[in-house]
Amino acid sequence: MNIISDIISSNHYLNNPAQDINLLPCSQRPRERLIEKGAKALSDQELLAIVLNSGIKGKNVSILAAELLEHLECSKEMPAVMELRCLSGLGISKACTIVAMLELGRRYWGVNNEKIRTPQDIYRIVRHYANRKQERFLSVSLNGAHEVIAVRVVTIGLVNRTIVHPREVFADPLSDRCSAICVCHNHPSGDLVPSREDDEVTENLMSAANILGIKFLDHIIFSDTSFFSYQKESRLKGLDV
Repeated sequence: MNIISDIISSNHYLNNPAQDINLLPCSQRPRERLIEKGAKALSDQELLAIVLNSGIKGKNVSILAAELLEHLECSKEMPAVMELRCLSGLGISKACTIVAMLELGRRYWGVNNEKIRTPQDIYRIVRHYANRKQERFLSVSLNGAHEVIAVRVVTIGLVNRTIVHPREVFADPLSDRCSAICVCHNHPSGDLVPSREDDEVTENLMSAANILGIKFLDHIIFSDTSFFSYQKESRLKGLDV
């Protein structure tokens, strides 16, 4: 029952991103859930709401956290303080707190140099994107030892050949001078069965990787509870590339 209640509490918050945290029952507030359940039980938005602590007049902390999260997902690199200051509701103090938090987390527990051995390893570092209402298509750059160089959001929206273009997917991994790449995207519906468009995207990216001399390791479709791996299910060998 504890797992079920965690999911219900988190989903309630995510389905009402503009709701004032103070109006939530104590058991559903981010700080209280952090104390009782631990950080892993909270969504990215809830964690940011705790760090921000408060909003401003006309914009509660839930909305501010959602806007900040969207900005961070679209950032190619660690944002600077003055960049965050451009967001309405983020003063210099809050911007400094966010940048310091991000840098400290990167130094101690960042995914950089984390070795990928199985699809489960990839799923573990992208799973926190699972609860987004829109699909996120992600690229994971790896070096020759299959250690993570970077994880990036490539596109937001429905995954198809038009939106997920090899040019966009490989632009940053090429600048990383990566040797291998994994791609992933979440299915908000929870249905992990690959669609024909998922297959077509995978075929296109595998072809591009072959031309570029980059090893295409996997395409993972994931939800908050599980994942589908093209590599694990031997689906990569069955595609025409």
